[in-house]
This record gives sequence, C-alpha cells and structure tokens, in this order.
Amino acid sequence: MKFTNSEGHFLADQKPEETFRVIDRRPFTAEGEIRKEIVEQEEREAAKAAQAPPPAPTAPTAIDAGKVAAPAKEAPRRSPAFENLVRMLGSNAAMVLGAYADPRTGQPMIDPDAARELIDMLDALHEKTQGNLAADEENLLADLLGKLKMTYLEISQATAQAAPPRAKTRG
Repeated sequence: MKFTNSEGHFLADQKPEETFRVIDRRPFTAEGEIRKEIVEQEEREAAKAAQAPPPAPTAPTAIDAGKVAAPAKEAPRRSPAFENLVRMLGSNAAMVLGAYADPRTGQPMIDPDAARELIDMLDALHEKTQGNLAADEENLLADLLGKLKMTYLEISQATAQAAPPRAKTRG
C-alpha cells in the first residue's frame, strides 16, 4: 500500500528536510588568533561607514539672539573591547609595579620606567576619549589611573629612600 498526498505524489518519495547549521561566532580561534571572517567583516563595516554620506544638517533653532542649539548627542555605548584594552594595560602596569611575582625567582617585578610608560598610555587614552566613553568606561579608566598613579608614587618614593645617597662631586 502506497500513500499519496493531496497532489497525488507518493509520500515515500519525499524526504524530510530537518537540517540545521552551526555558525561559530567567536572572534578568536582555538589558537587565540582572530578569525579571518571577523577581520573581513570589520573591513566591510569600516568601508561602509567611510562611504556613508555625512548626516544632513538640521535646521538651527534660535534660543537667544545669537545662540544656536546643539543637536542632541547620543549617549556613548559600552565597548567590551575597550574595557579589555584598559584592563590589559592596567594589569601590565600593576605587574611591573610589583603586584605579581616573577615566576622564575618568586620575587616581585618592579620596573618603574615600564610602569610610567604604561600609565602614560592610559593617560593618553583617557585624554583622547574624553566625552566619548560610557559612564562605566569613564569610571573604570579614571579609577584604574588613580590607583596606578598612587602605587607608582609609593614605589618611586620607596626606591628613592632605599637608594644610597650620592656623594657630592666637586667641579
């Protein structure tokens, strides 16, 4: 006995189409390298943003005789990548300020010059992103900078006190 549907086709000839696809949307491979698709997508988005025409100017609204109202600015959105960048730089600065021990010696690693450079990078990042950060990002960056600068100052003072006084030279 063969079964047919309302159109007269045999049901045994039809195969169910129960397939699905799994798409890995993680940005990094198992080896820690960024996926080629992610790079290509970012390039496409950057090209699209570059080709987009600038927004049309809105008609100015006079508030007072010579003043013009500024258009409402959209609040910045949080970026996990930005927060990870800030935390990475902060962790490296903390490491060279003695927060972590050298795995070979077990002693804290202290390199004030490297710490100063990393703190300067975070300062520059803070300055250049002023007004473009979400409140959480601004707080993270400001708090981290404050703590790192205080630690740097304490380490600098401690090393200056521990250093033997220099003999005065006569010229």
